[in-house]
Amino acid sequence: MKRIHHIPYHRHRKWLLPTITISTLFILFLLILRIKSSRPASSYSQPSFTHFDPDSDSGLPRLPRFAYLIAGTKGDASRLKRVLQASYHPRNYYLLHLDLEAADSERFELAKFVKSDSVLRAFGNVMVVGKADLVTYKGPTMIACTLHGIALLLKWTNNWDWFINLSASDYPLMSQDDWILSLAKLHNLLHIFSFIPRDLNFIEHTSNMGWKEYQRARPIIVDPGLYHSKKSGVYWAKEKRSVPASFKLFTEGYFHTVICNHKDYQNTTVNHDLHYIRWDNPPKQHPLLLKLEHFGDMVESGAPFARKFKKDDPVLDKIDKELLRRSGGRFTPGGWCMGNHFLIRDPCAVYGNPNLVKPTSSSKRLEKLMMKLLDSENFRSRQCK
Repeated sequence: MKRIHHIPYHRHRKWLLPTITISTLFILFLLILRIKSSRPASSYSQPSFTHFDPDSDSGLPRLPRFAYLIAGTKGDASRLKRVLQASYHPRNYYLLHLDLEAADSERFELAKFVKSDSVLRAFGNVMVVGKADLVTYKGPTMIACTLHGIALLLKWTNNWDWFINLSASDYPLMSQDDWILSLAKLHNLLHIFSFIPRDLNFIEHTSNMGWKEYQRARPIIVDPGLYHSKKSGVYWAKEKRSVPASFKLFTEGYFHTVICNHKDYQNTTVNHDLHYIRWDNPPKQHPLLLKLEHFGDMVESGAPFARKFKKDDPVLDKIDKELLRRSGGRFTPGGWCMGNHFLIRDPCAVYGNPNLVKPTSSSKRLEKLMMKLLDSENFRSRQCK
């Protein structure tokens, strides 16, 4: 066993305490500087990050902005909160809507969360709809609610490039930094869209209606939500209507049909809605609920979103941990999050320049999907036919 030798005191040791004190003060000074960086900084430069010019024509790619409508119903307040935190980025805009079936107390708690969170309060880019719409499943009030949401977002600001409609049963599969990846170097939901035209519409569409023509396009229904404030199911008439002759129906969807019948928009469609969804064969009314067994396929799809998930299903925790790198009740970290994992539990509690993005391995999968969708042989041949 080694002997521990006593080091005798001599005159040079008198500098030891001051040296330790100075080192401690220096570390504290660095920590103070880090804490002060919680205010949005004008610029940062780190090798692992990609910097973008937010809005000017300086030669750097202009970082896009997304406008989100995240909608739910009774009992969905906690799910909307989770989807918001998982998909949040300071550059985007978020509108949260709980329909009229939800209690006012749920809307109040959601609004209270948005108002009390220090990050959301600082960037001011999340809004909760106070006067809710009544939404009837299968009825036109679902479309009316979406159009109302778009109108509110446009009234709030028109400084966004794409509209994304999510429900409480949707969930992101990658961070917003991975979203924006460029198509040239395909490295980042904010970097990918920096180099593609802003007029592209990502909607899965077809004019081949099949069984949907008789079961969905021809029935005549009345939506009570258009006239009453109490929710109930739609009424079905005995008669059937003929399919319109002056325009084509696409997927029996409002936006798909409008876009594909208008000459200014029909060539802007990318035939994919950027969601991973599993269906029965033949498909039924609802997609299958996604579980842990589907995780590998979700990842390999390269899609930035997936649906449909059951509330608090274990697969959501796996997505948080392995794909989003977020812990429960926290934001998905990105280049704007400057906190240290060892010193601060939530790295996004300390934030910096929102125009810095930090790509992960998910960006490569999105790059692969985008290259396939925008390939010249696939892109034009799958548009509005």
